[in-house]
Amino acid sequence: MTALWTAEDLLEATGGTMVRPFAATGVSIDTRTLRPGDLFIALLGEGRDGHAFVTDALANGAAGAMVHQAVPGADSLLLVDDTLAGLARLGAFARFRAGAHVIAITGSVGKTTTKEMLRIALSAFGTTHAAEASYNNHWGLPLTLARMPRDTAYGVVEIGMNHAGEIAPLAALARPHVAVITTVEKAHIGHLGSIEAIADEKASIMSGLEPGGTAVLPLDSAQFPRLRAAACGKTVMTFGTAQGGTSRLMAWEPDADGSVILAEVAGREIRFRLNAPGHHMALNALAALTAVHALGLNPARAAQALEAFVPVSGRGARRKLALPGGTALLLDESYNGNGASMRAALDVLRLQPGRRRVAILGDMLELGDAGPSEHADLAEAVAASADVLYCCGPLMTYLYQAVPPALRGAHVPDSSQLAPLAAAAVAAGDAILVKGSLGSRMKRVVDALDSLTSTVKGAADAL
Repeated sequence: MTALWTAEDLLEATGGTMVRPFAATGVSIDTRTLRPGDLFIALLGEGRDGHAFVTDALANGAAGAMVHQAVPGADSLLLVDDTLAGLARLGAFARFRAGAHVIAITGSVGKTTTKEMLRIALSAFGTTHAAEASYNNHWGLPLTLARMPRDTAYGVVEIGMNHAGEIAPLAALARPHVAVITTVEKAHIGHLGSIEAIADEKASIMSGLEPGGTAVLPLDSAQFPRLRAAACGKTVMTFGTAQGGTSRLMAWEPDADGSVILAEVAGREIRFRLNAPGHHMALNALAALTAVHALGLNPARAAQALEAFVPVSGRGARRKLALPGGTALLLDESYNGNGASMRAALDVLRLQPGRRRVAILGDMLELGDAGPSEHADLAEAVAASADVLYCCGPLMTYLYQAVPPALRGAHVPDSSQLAPLAAAAVAAGDAILVKGSLGSRMKRVVDALDSLTSTVKGAADAL
């Protein structure tokens, strides 16, 4: 396998020193997912020091480890001043040497989905490298760049934030040719204080644009004028349902499994099927096609490639659960949640046929003083989309009390208590939505529901 990082490049990129020179075929920060040949980077995390895992990493086949302190008995080491700073330098070096066209995505909702759409769409034009999962923070973005192969034609990165001032330095590291803002909503308003402050933080992605780069902005957003003003002096393209944009969603024909989309991109009509239900998914696709157009590529060809897209785990992934008497449909939206994404997911639930539509929801976090009202305000959307509501968390109390009594299944303090309750409540023929902020740990509920299939299979095998 060709080396991703030669010893010479590692030294040049980081300014470090090596005890014994080595080359690496990949980059890892986690021994649980490390592959033989990887460079293991010993990062300092919350309550965990990666240096404690260097010996295990090397024993599991790591080519070497980047460290900033001695590791007794190990000699395949790249010693730097600070491993997080060293990772950032690796990312910057990889970004420079690849010469790829880079697209960076931020937004309150839809970052990862739009990134995955662009991974598929751009692969129709050349070698494409994109972030794994939601690697969009101070270590995730440089890790994504550090993993970028030399021959990459198109790179797609995701930039997230929790607090003001986090996006600009990441955008400066990514140096995108195209910066996409999917939307601006109240996610993280507890940290930033206002929707305007959120818009300003999202807009800071444009500060990292390469000269001559393009900003792709959401025309339908109430914050569009603010975003447009922040783009002063930069090329701007837009997407949405409103007239006058670069790309417009002209028609949307939804069904339970996806939608047929008629879009106009730079004056050209494009019709295609997207195998992901929901109006929000159609707009994510439009954002991706606008970014493709911004790179000077053919959006019709990209739309054809998008017909292979399916939602990813935790963000709308759909799967059947084998239950006694038949199957149920699970809509896994367990990775994150805010008001806009909750409503979008509930809209998808409403499209599903079946015996019952079951909403299983966890707290939306980082909303500050707006938390109670943001939860209570979901009552109308839940009533329109679900036959029964199960929920957990102190903030979900406000939603549970706001929905009609006939919809109330149960409310419990946390997902560990909700998981077995939900597993006992669902039945064949149900369509089940599981959603909540990452900190609500709704994956526990998803895992409990998935285990029902294993239980049924085990019982059948025993017969």
